[in-house]
Amino acid sequence: MFSGRTSSCPIILSIIRRAKSSENKCPRCILVPKQICSDKPAFAKVFCNQRFYSNHDREVLTKMAASAEADVRSPKHTNRLVDSKSPYLLQHAHNPVDWYPWGEEAFEKAQKEDKLIFLSVGYSTCHWCHVMERESFENEDIAKIMNEHFVNIKVDREERPDVDKVYMTFVQACSGSGGWPMSVFLKPDLKPVSGGTYYPPEDKYGRRGFKSELLKWVKEWKTNKAQWSKLGDSVTEVIRNATVFEVPMSENLISGVVPGAECWQLCMEQLSDHYEPTYGGFGLAPKFPQPGNLVFLFHAYARNPTDKKCSSLKDMGLHTLKMMARGGIHDHIAQGFARYSTDMKWHVPHFEKMLYDQAQLAVVYSTAYLITQDPLYQDVVKDILTYVGRDLSHKEGGFYSAEDADSLPTTKCKEKREGAFCVWTNQEICELLDRSVAANSSIKLAQLFSFYYNVKPSGNVDPSQVQVIKDKSVSLHRIDSIDDLNLQILQLTRGKEKDPHKELIGQNVLMIVKSEAQTAAQFGLDESTVRSELAIARQILYDERQKRPRPHLDDKILTSWNGLMISGYAKAGEALHNEEYIERAVRAAKFVKNYLYNSDTNTLLRSCYTAKDGSVAQISSPIEGFLDDYAFLIQGLLDLYESCLDAQWLEWAEQLQKRQDELFWDIGTAGYFSTPHQSDLILRLKEDQDGAEPGGNSVACQNLLRLGAMLDRAEYRDKASKLLASFTSRLNNVPISLPQLTSALMLHHDSPTLITITGKSDDTETAALLRVVRSRYIPGRVLLLADNNTSSIVYRSSETVQRMKPSEGHQSAYVCRHRTCSLPVHTPHDLAALLDTSSS
Repeated sequence: MFSGRTSSCPIILSIIRRAKSSENKCPRCILVPKQICSDKPAFAKVFCNQRFYSNHDREVLTKMAASAEADVRSPKHTNRLVDSKSPYLLQHAHNPVDWYPWGEEAFEKAQKEDKLIFLSVGYSTCHWCHVMERESFENEDIAKIMNEHFVNIKVDREERPDVDKVYMTFVQACSGSGGWPMSVFLKPDLKPVSGGTYYPPEDKYGRRGFKSELLKWVKEWKTNKAQWSKLGDSVTEVIRNATVFEVPMSENLISGVVPGAECWQLCMEQLSDHYEPTYGGFGLAPKFPQPGNLVFLFHAYARNPTDKKCSSLKDMGLHTLKMMARGGIHDHIAQGFARYSTDMKWHVPHFEKMLYDQAQLAVVYSTAYLITQDPLYQDVVKDILTYVGRDLSHKEGGFYSAEDADSLPTTKCKEKREGAFCVWTNQEICELLDRSVAANSSIKLAQLFSFYYNVKPSGNVDPSQVQVIKDKSVSLHRIDSIDDLNLQILQLTRGKEKDPHKELIGQNVLMIVKSEAQTAAQFGLDESTVRSELAIARQILYDERQKRPRPHLDDKILTSWNGLMISGYAKAGEALHNEEYIERAVRAAKFVKNYLYNSDTNTLLRSCYTAKDGSVAQISSPIEGFLDDYAFLIQGLLDLYESCLDAQWLEWAEQLQKRQDELFWDIGTAGYFSTPHQSDLILRLKEDQDGAEPGGNSVACQNLLRLGAMLDRAEYRDKASKLLASFTSRLNNVPISLPQLTSALMLHHDSPTLITITGKSDDTETAALLRVVRSRYIPGRVLLLADNNTSSIVYRSSETVQRMKPSEGHQSAYVCRHRTCSLPVHTPHDLAALLDTSSS
């Protein structure tokens, strides 16, 4: 892989210099020399929406398919997307644009008519996707140009992450940044020639609008087709070469040598350098939860908890989680977490809620509870799962994808606003909580609530502090060096348009600024009274919120995100000793097996959908699963087995692992491709960065190590070694870009901690031993039940487990750590002492 920034690649620079002779140089086109060849990174382009188009004082009223908000009148236009199941595609089914879904019909038309393809990629809860739809895709004049001169394709990035990744790689490689909506012009052979993100409909502020961009490409394709065809071929080849893994370490692959401790030591340093100590988190604004960072910090701490440096890592993680829980990114009324905070205080979020965030945060808050036994973290776990169980759950057990940030303020309004479902005016708080607290009739509940949650008469959102940056148009570009990361943080904190939509003026975003003790002292109450009165107030506000129009629900069900959520429920069930959570994880696993798995071919599907009657629906040609679908689900099944100890889930996990290896493993340089071999993609890539979701290779590596220990499979451990060796360059230089793979690297060197308990799970002695294990955070722990079920995969796979039996008339616990096994112990006290000694 080209080790520096792609914008510095001499091959690309050469190609661009040759392209400079073109008469029409568009400042919007990402192939412009100004964008690629500048010494300054083009990352700030991500935020052009806010800097240049702050006139969007209104949010678009989107057409939410199959919802009560849908227009009851017959639509004027209907295109091929009407047959889709994706909520995002259905939102565009009545545009005047002649949209095609990604597929052969569109490709054949482009080739037959020799037309450029305009590819638009987004997702259903994307704010700027809605804006571009209203401004451009619903514009009859623009649609006429599109229909006459282009083949227009719409892609739901969550449904087809493979398509999104390929063309986002192109956009980011050429411009240094990216986001959604993603707009790319392709040749009929699917090779890109230009692209960007959001375009305004007309030329503004010295920038080319979408209509002008379309007309420019109509002219270019007629007059300079050969030049652009050649350029498209050349750039695609450069990107292909730049994304091939750099393997000067081929001898390492052969010998099985993997990177060493210097990688995780460097990751500790890099995370410490970018930690923001006042409010927690990493960087300034916008702030993302980045649970992968927290997973690494807790793992690194637990390896050496008495070390001062490692203890500081724990403190960083705990402080971040505590400040997030207090902040406005946490929905204090209806539970769950928003996707990110627009400010460094975690105060004002982008209000969209994603399933993958809830899943990963449930795991890290459960971990924090195990480390500290602080009820705060336990309460947050319950809070997250209350939200998911209530608002993101299909009746048959699957999990929906997301809730939108935007909604109608009232049923009489026609235009949506960011956060309308979640924010409050001071007047609303005073009117709704206009009652006395039980312990003192002179104190109004509104006073108590406002003090605790920082409610202000004129609103608590400071326009000079808040950087309102919509949706996934915020997208960190690829990190190839620590300098790249520093530049991103610098660009993120410079000169942003403040609240361009003016949607939060006079509004309050609830944020805990006082403790219960401080609130009690302020009003002369005891803390238990404060706690109960605040709970009453939250319930009143929750009931009132249910009267507001709800945000759009993306009820698409994705295998990968469901896998993450299975882990969330299973881990929470173990940490909190909550059987209902474990049973919920079982229901979700059964759902995936029923609707997203083909047992005949042992393959996963990417997605299924919710029909109008609430039943589960599928498209005529289901999308086959990608690496993330396999890796995340396998992780979920391993976590599920450890929580319920039903060996069927472990057996299915291994079946899927074998299929994953067949479909995605790179037999040449090791590691997993993100996609199986497909003819409709110009590149086959490997994910090598942990972002909002963990990278597929990071999770797959952990799975291989766990399965190797659980089933005594040397081939899995060997495959994990090769995978880690293939990432040597990244791990040696920027492990901060792969914190979860770095965590897997630590696990590889330490080896998993294998704990085997004898007996049936409902045996009193067995249950007592299991409770000891589950009450502790042991990174890389592998838990097996030796229940004498000789037909189970546990017994069929491991001769060692076959020899583990009760002794001295009692159930036994066997602990193997650092490739050394202890003598069996029989009492909870002895097991606790053994585990605590091993971790100290």
